[in-house]
Amino acid sequence: MNQLSKPKTYDLEERTAKLAENIVAFTKSLQLTPINRRIIEQLIASSGSVAANYCEATEGESKRDFAHKVGIAKKEVKETKLWLRLLAKAEPDHKDLLRSLWSEASQLLLILAKIYSSSRV
Repeated sequence: MNQLSKPKTYDLEERTAKLAENIVAFTKSLQLTPINRRIIEQLIASSGSVAANYCEATEGESKRDFAHKVGIAKKEVKETKLWLRLLAKAEPDHKDLLRSLWSEASQLLLILAKIYSSSRV
């Protein structure tokens, strides 16, 4: 995978899903080793959770429920950044692509943090 799939800039539900999809597509190209296996499992789980929790937030039953789900998505994207960092250490030949994924996760973290702070009850 040479290029990341680019979502629409302002469609956050799509953007979080694309991050997870891009991570799945990239990790499928890696040969599993004892070192990277657990990192990849955790990375796929956390990135998918970002998208799932944001999707749930958009269907929140109340402002408080919305804020709670966005808060979870924010925590999960922070975790995703950590796993991307560790995978870059385990897979140094893929640092450029991992840096691009990490950059997108960082942008999503800033957006989710702003939404969270603005929506807290």
